[in-house]
Amino acid sequence: MQKLSRRQLVLLVLLTVVWGINWPVMKLGITGYPALTFRALSIWLGIPVLALGLLVLKVPFRIPRRHWPELVRLSAANMFVWHACIILALQTLSSGRTAILGYTMPVFSAVIGALFFSAALTRRGWFGVSAAAVGVALLLWHELSGLAGRPLGVALALTAAATWALGTQMLRHSRIGVPTLAIAFWMTVLTGVVMTLLALLFERDEWRAPGATVWAAVAFNAVLIFGFTHATWFHLARSLPPLASTLSVMFIPVVGVFSGAVWLGEALHWQDWAAVVLLASAIASVLWPRAGLQARRPD
Repeated sequence: MQKLSRRQLVLLVLLTVVWGINWPVMKLGITGYPALTFRALSIWLGIPVLALGLLVLKVPFRIPRRHWPELVRLSAANMFVWHACIILALQTLSSGRTAILGYTMPVFSAVIGALFFSAALTRRGWFGVSAAAVGVALLLWHELSGLAGRPLGVALALTAAATWALGTQMLRHSRIGVPTLAIAFWMTVLTGVVMTLLALLFERDEWRAPGATVWAAVAFNAVLIFGFTHATWFHLARSLPPLASTLSVMFIPVVGVFSGAVWLGEALHWQDWAAVVLLASAIASVLWPRAGLQARRPD
């Protein structure tokens, strides 16, 4: 495993905080408002923010035509399925439950990597995956009876997690030789088109002007989620080893659970605190450098 650069560490902390508190933010945004439409609005308002970032950093937008089939596949695995399934799951589950189920992704990623991408797990890797799995189980401890009554929401969240895990492995092994920000931009544009079509197909009769709470949640998602965290995640996913990049975000459901407790009154239990220790151990197992390991030069 490699040592994180200072920039990667800062990005990881910001990603964890912003993505974590977005779970109750999204729950507030879609309460009484069409979920797919909420997601489409957030994406289209976030695209100019992301485009501005490319312009400021002087990153070219162009992706050669020969790479577009792979770009569509990456978009489908990393974003299409994730965004459609997870926002629909959030309609039926609490923000904390949805975050926990969504971030079973590292466990799926480890299995997919071993089966399809020849990713051999070290002893530290197995410890990290096991600790993450137990931590997720503890976070779900008091939710199991409620989850049993909402099988569709659970199935959607787990489908989203498994597909995102596959997409992360695909992104890591991608041979598209363009800046990650350009890939993130066009993946976001394609996802906006897909979410708009889904909203048009399934929610057109429910369309109405958003209220103040919905607009605030849309703005949060547009600027911080689609304008910042997605591009940050794709950068980390391409610059860190697959296991390190996936387990490194395991604190996001913890932030989601605790912020949901503060804002939405969702209950906390001792298992939640035990899960914090286990997930911190999982992250340390893959990001703490071995003795003598030199830091990798950042992208």
